[in-house]
Amino acid sequence: MKTSCKLAFVSNYINHHQIPFCNAMDRLTEGNFTFVQTEPMEEQRVRMGWSQEERPSYVKCFYEEEAVCRQLILDCDMVIFGGTDEESYIAPRLEARKPVIRYSERLYKTGRWKAISPRGLRKKYHDHTRYRKEQVYLLCAGAYVASDFRIVSAYPGKKYCWGYFPETRHYDVDRLLAGKGYGKDKIPCLLWAARMIDWKHPELALETAKYLKGKKLSFHMNVIGDGELHPRMEIMLKEYGLEDCVSLLGYHTPADVRRYMEEADIFLFTSDRQEGWGAVANEAMNSGCVLVADHLIGAVPFLVADGENGFIYRDGDPGQLFALTEKLVKDRELCRKAGRNAYVTITETWNAENAAERLMKLIEGILNPLNSEEKMPGDKTSPENIQGNISGRAPYAPCMSAPLLWERYRRR
Repeated sequence: MKTSCKLAFVSNYINHHQIPFCNAMDRLTEGNFTFVQTEPMEEQRVRMGWSQEERPSYVKCFYEEEAVCRQLILDCDMVIFGGTDEESYIAPRLEARKPVIRYSERLYKTGRWKAISPRGLRKKYHDHTRYRKEQVYLLCAGAYVASDFRIVSAYPGKKYCWGYFPETRHYDVDRLLAGKGYGKDKIPCLLWAARMIDWKHPELALETAKYLKGKKLSFHMNVIGDGELHPRMEIMLKEYGLEDCVSLLGYHTPADVRRYMEEADIFLFTSDRQEGWGAVANEAMNSGCVLVADHLIGAVPFLVADGENGFIYRDGDPGQLFALTEKLVKDRELCRKAGRNAYVTITETWNAENAAERLMKLIEGILNPLNSEEKMPGDKTSPENIQGNISGRAPYAPCMSAPLLWERYRRR
């Protein structure tokens, strides 16, 4: 669905999670796409391998070409805005009542009790609620975003499913799945990969390994990452006597992590509610891994059909995490079936190309409502939405109307 409309994507900085989507948008607009970078990438992210050696041609830096970028944001047909709290970039366009699509992770990552803050409510009203009747729309980068914005009465009927879209790789899936496992005997291989900080809960990976070893199961677990909790993890590894079945591998580049994902059967995703999305979910599922994931992670309800292409455990219930992981370690056939479905979820639905196509359909419907003959992708009655729920592979799709999912845990 190519178009000649001019689009700008305004965000803090370009990174490897955004480039596949931006490349797709550049192709669909036939070069009429610009990514406006508002700030240099933090040094910590650069050290983690997030930066690009060559800046894509469609990137303009606001801090290098301020006048050009300001005019571009005001004049283009549509602006996608998010990833920065600084409203001054978009304020002139909003004042001119030109259409804007915001994208956002959830408002209340650390708890909805913050919704009672008068100062916070004033800020939400200024940035969001006052535009509830304007041509301002919201891409919900996480399953709990829509219900967070419902609390502040923002964007009624104008909230859509969204996320992050790292590189999608296409494999011979039979060969990929056949090659999974650890060592010559191909025993079940588990993987945990993230920064070692409190809300990502790396300790749960070692707690799971301790449980599986206590059940006398054969497995190996690779733990990738560095951070403030790494010393604690080294102590736990020795205290639990896990040196023979767990490898603490330290920091690895994103490319290295993908190689470990290709070998792993199971990916433990143990973050709590502070994980707004979690692009590692896309990458692990694309690599044929079965997620065992906390239900409050933003990506999980959008990507995971529980028991079909992954498994979901209740936040704060490590016993359920242990039991689900044990089930998968014991049942390799179930693990392979769910891993295949996970791969299909990413390659058919939650990928940059599909997201860009669906977003362009949404944008065309916004800009040309009278000329649009097709249903908007967010229409709840469209057959594709019904099929998405029947398949068991992806409960939702990009640009579907975002559901009001509350935080209470439910098993399917």
